[in-house]
Amino acid sequence: MSYVRAAALSELEEDTPKRVELDGVPVSLVRTEGEVFAINDICSHANVSLSEGEVEDCSIECWLHGSSFDLRTGKPNGLPATRPVPVYPVKIEGDDVLVSVTQES
Repeated sequence: MSYVRAAALSELEEDTPKRVELDGVPVSLVRTEGEVFAINDICSHANVSLSEGEVEDCSIECWLHGSSFDLRTGKPNGLPATRPVPVYPVKIEGDDVLVSVTQES
């Protein structure tokens, strides 16, 4: 896997999503419950930015229709969304948050 720097850990506020674009992929970075998660920033139900939603209980909620996605798996926690959104591996090196949006061949 190829990792790229997404942000500084010190830039991420607890339970506040931060939108970044990595290799053309919109990603929402979320620091919560002592971890950092990277999830695709586009809701699978309504095609809007998840970074504008709220974080609670290791999930991110889409602001438009209330779809909620597990930050660990990308799976929806209930309707109206029925399809998961991609999640990406995260590594922390010092103050750097590194994310891989590519998969090994």
